[in-house]
Amino acid sequence: MALEFRVLGTLEVTSDGSRLSLPSTRHQRVVAALLLAPNSVVPLSKLVEAVWFDEPPATAVKQVQNCVSVLRERLAGGGPVILTDGPGYRIAVSEDQLDLLRFHRGLSDARTFAAEGRLADAVREARAALGLWRGSVLDGLCIPVLTNRVTLLNEQRLGAIEQCVDWQFELGEHRDVAAELMELVAEHPLREKLHGQLMLALNRGGRQADALKVFHDLRTRLVDELGIDPGSEVLRLHERVLAGEPQAPRTVSGPSAAAAGAGAAVPVAGLRDDRLDRAVRELASAISRQWTVEVEMRSLNRPEPVPLRWSSTGRQVAAVASAVLGDGRDGARPDRLSLSGGLGDVVGQFRQLPTRQLVVLGEPGAGKSVLAILLTLGLLAEPLPAEPIPVLLPLASWNPHREHLHRWLARRLVEEYPALANRSAYGRDAATRLVLEGRVVPVLDGLDEMPPALHAAAIDALDQAVAGGRPLVVTCRSTDYELAVNQAGSMLARAAVVEIEPVEVDDAIAFLTARRRLGETRWQPVVDHLRRNPAGVLAQALRTPLMVDLARTAYAHPGSNPVDLCDTTRFPDRGTIEGHLLDAYLPAVYRQAPAPPAQDDRPTAARSYDPNQAERWLTFLAQHTHRLPAGDLAWWQLDKAVPRLVSSLYLGLPAAVLFAVAGWLAGGPAIGMIYGLSFAAAGCLSHAFGRRSGPLRVEFRIRGTTVRFLRRFAVGVVIAVSLGLGWSLSVGVVILLAMVFGLAVGAHVWVGTPVDARLVSSPASVLRNDRVAALSFSLSMLVSLGLFYGMAFAFTRETRFIEVLGGRFDLVLVLAGGLASALLGRFLTRNTGSVAYGLAGAVVGGLVFPRATNPTTAIAVGTVFGLAVGLTACLARAWGAAVLSRVWLASRGHTPLRLMRFLDDAHRRGVLRQVGAVYQFRHLRLEERLTVRSSQDHERSPRRRAGVREGAGTSVRTPDRVPDVAATEQRRNMSVTRRS
Repeated sequence: MALEFRVLGTLEVTSDGSRLSLPSTRHQRVVAALLLAPNSVVPLSKLVEAVWFDEPPATAVKQVQNCVSVLRERLAGGGPVILTDGPGYRIAVSEDQLDLLRFHRGLSDARTFAAEGRLADAVREARAALGLWRGSVLDGLCIPVLTNRVTLLNEQRLGAIEQCVDWQFELGEHRDVAAELMELVAEHPLREKLHGQLMLALNRGGRQADALKVFHDLRTRLVDELGIDPGSEVLRLHERVLAGEPQAPRTVSGPSAAAAGAGAAVPVAGLRDDRLDRAVRELASAISRQWTVEVEMRSLNRPEPVPLRWSSTGRQVAAVASAVLGDGRDGARPDRLSLSGGLGDVVGQFRQLPTRQLVVLGEPGAGKSVLAILLTLGLLAEPLPAEPIPVLLPLASWNPHREHLHRWLARRLVEEYPALANRSAYGRDAATRLVLEGRVVPVLDGLDEMPPALHAAAIDALDQAVAGGRPLVVTCRSTDYELAVNQAGSMLARAAVVEIEPVEVDDAIAFLTARRRLGETRWQPVVDHLRRNPAGVLAQALRTPLMVDLARTAYAHPGSNPVDLCDTTRFPDRGTIEGHLLDAYLPAVYRQAPAPPAQDDRPTAARSYDPNQAERWLTFLAQHTHRLPAGDLAWWQLDKAVPRLVSSLYLGLPAAVLFAVAGWLAGGPAIGMIYGLSFAAAGCLSHAFGRRSGPLRVEFRIRGTTVRFLRRFAVGVVIAVSLGLGWSLSVGVVILLAMVFGLAVGAHVWVGTPVDARLVSSPASVLRNDRVAALSFSLSMLVSLGLFYGMAFAFTRETRFIEVLGGRFDLVLVLAGGLASALLGRFLTRNTGSVAYGLAGAVVGGLVFPRATNPTTAIAVGTVFGLAVGLTACLARAWGAAVLSRVWLASRGHTPLRLMRFLDDAHRRGVLRQVGAVYQFRHLRLEERLTVRSSQDHERSPRRRAGVREGAGTSVRTPDRVPDVAATEQRRNMSVTRRS
C-alpha cells in the first residue's frame, strides 16, 4: 500500500491514490503533529497538548495511545508507519510520501541551480515545489500548539515565492508574474516586499500609473493601520518609477546567486532588501571581533587552550542514532552514534550532522563555554556558502513559559547588537527576520543557569522550535540535563549529545609546563608527582580545564612554588586543593602588572589595586550577582544591592529638597513644606515600588528625523497650550511656551538607535549612551517646565475656577497639575510613578498663592523648579540612579568609587568576562567560592543580625552547593545557577 501525506493545505492521507478518512478530529490532530516533525520523535506530552490544548482529561495519555493504535491499523499495509520511539512516537515517511519534504527538497534544488547560474532551472524547480501548496498549512485544522510551526511554514512559502519572482525578474519575465503578484498583494496588504515587486513588474510592463497606485495604496494602509511610512527600499523604487528611470536587471553571478542558497532572495534591480544581507555581514563581523577579544582576555592562545576531548555521551539523554543521522544512502538505519574529537574537530563534526543540532554536556569547569566560543569563531573563520552565522548567547534570562525561543532570540540580538533595531539601516524587525529566516545559528550557553524548575520546559521548547531541522547548539551541566530529561521525558529529538571528558594527566602536564622559561624547574616536582600518582588527589583535582588553568595562573609568578600542591598533609582531598586554587587565584591576578591597551583604542594608564581590597569588592559583587535571576553584573542593577528603603531615600529626597525651595520662594515656608513633603513622598514611593526603565542604546543624529521631529513637536505644542490655558496665560506667553515645549519634546528624536550592527554593546558604551539620553531628557524637562513655572508664576491672570478651603485651593488647577504630573510620573517609573507623582502634582498644582511681585523672583522660582524636575527625571533614568548607587556603595566600602574602571580592569585581568552590556564572573566556581566564604565569615561575625547581610538589607542564604566535587549533585535544589 503506497501511502502519501499532504499538509500543505488541508490534511490529506491517501493510499494508492485513494483518500483515507481518519476517524475523528482527534486522530487528525495526532497525525498532523507527527507530520509537522517528520521522522522525529514527538513526545507523548506534546501529542496530548495537540489534541487538548486547554484542559486535557485525566485519561488523555491513554486516549492518545488508543488513537495511535487505530491509526496504525488504518495506515497498515506497507510496514509500520507510526513507531514508538523513546518518550513518544515518530512517523517514518520519505520525501516522496510527504509534500512538506518534497517542498523543501525542491527549494534546495532550486537554490543549487541558482548558485550555478541556471536561473531557468531554478525557477522550474521552485515553481514545482510551490505547486504542492493547496492553501495554508493544515487549513481548517486548529491546533494552537502548532501555530508557530504553521506560521513559519506559511512564511517560508511566501519567501520562496518572492525568491522565485526575483529569479524571474533576472530572466526578464516581468509580465508573467504581474497577475500572481496582484493576488498575493491582495492577500497580504502590508507586505512591502510583494508590493515592491508588483510595482517593478507593472512599471517594466509599461504600466507606470498602476505601479504608482500600488505604492499609494500601500502607504495609505501603513499610515492608517500602523502609523508608519513604507521602508526606504520601496520609497526609493517609488522615486525611480516617478522619474521614469527604473534600473536595468543585473546579471546573476556566482556570489549573488550563492546568496540565494542562504534562504534569501537574489538582489534584483535595487528592489531586494539588501539591508538584511548587510545586517548579516556586519553582525558576523561584530560577533567575530567580540569573541576574539574574549579569547584574548582568557589567554586561550597562550600558547594553546587546555586540551579538551569530547565524545558521544553514554547517558540516556540522546535520541537514537537514526533520528540524528537519518537513513544511510542504502536505506539502512544506523543503530549507533559515535562522535569524538578535540577542540579542533568540533566545527567539522558539527557541520557533518544532518540537522546541525548539538548538545554539549560536562561537569562544572569542564570547558563547555570555551568549546562554545571556539565553535562560534570556527564557524565564522571559514564560512560555507549559504551557512547561517552563529550567535553565542547565555541562556539564563530565557523563561520558556513566558517567551517563545524565537522572540527571545530576536530580543537578545537587539540588546547585544542594538543597531539591528534601526529600520532605516537594516529594515523593519531585522532581528526577528534573521531568526525566522534561519540566518543565525543559536549557540546557547548554560541551560543549567536557568532555574531547575524550567529545565525540562526549556528542553521541550527548544525541541519544538527546531523541529523543522533548524541548527542549534546548547551547553549544560551533565547531571542537570540528565535529571531534566529523565523527569519529564523531554529531549532534543534530532540532536547529537556529546560530553566533555576529564583532562588527562599528560594534557594537564603539557598545559602547566607550556610557558616555562628555559631552565625553569619549578613545575618538575609537580610533573613527577602526577606521573607517579595518576589517580591521586592532585590528579583528580586537575581533571577539569578550570582547575588546570587556575593552577597555572595561581603559580605564574616566578617566586611562587607549585610544589605545595603535592603536600598531601595540607591537601588531603580534591576539595581542599580546589579551594586553595580558587583562593590563590585573585591574589595572583592582582599582582602589579602593566595594563593592556583599551579596546576602544584610547590610551589607558596602568591601574593597580590592593589584592585584599579587590577581593573584598569582588566578594560583594559575587554576592550581589548570585541573588539576581540571570546572574549578570549590570551597572543599572546596582540599586538592587542597596536596601530598598535607603535607595528610595537617596533617589527621592534630593529633588524633593529643590521642590521645597521652589515652593518656599514662591509662596513662603508653608507652601515650601507642602511642595517638599508631596514630592518626597512621591519620589520615595516611586523608587521603592516602581519599575525604572533600563538603559537606552542610542546615538546622536539629525539626518532623516524630520517627519518624526514634526510629529513630536506638535505633541509638545498641544501640551504647552493646555497648560497655558489652564493657568490663564496670555496668547503671547502660550505661543512662547508652545515653541519651547515643542522643541523640548521633538529634540528626543535626535537621540536614536545606532546604525552600525558591527558595534557590539558593552557596559561602558551603554552607560555613555544612557547618560546622553538621561541628560538630554533632563535638560529638556528643566528648560520647558522651568520656563513654564516661572512664566505661570509671573504672568498668570490669577483666574480662579472652583475654590475650596477658604480660597487656598482650586479644584480645576488640581486636575491640570495632577494630569501633567501623572504623565511625567508614568514615563519615570510606570504605573507607580503615574499614581504617586499624579497625587503630588494635584496637591501642589491646586495651591493658590499670589503671583510674583518682580521678575527676579519669577526667574529664581522657575530656575529652581526646573532643576527639581530635571533632577527627578535624571534620577529616574538608569544612569542617574546608578551614579548615586555607586556613591552609596563606595561610602560603605562595598565597591570602589570608580566602579566601571574597576570592572573593566577585572575584565582585562580575566576575572570577569563581558557578555554584551553586562559582566559575568568568568569562573562560576570562583563566584561560588567568594559567596560561600563571605557567608561563612558573616555567620561568624558578632555583628550579624538574624541573617541580614550588613549594608545590603537582604538576607543571604548560604548556597546549597560548595565549590568541590559535590557541587554538581548539591546544586539541584538551587533556584538560580550560573555559568560553568
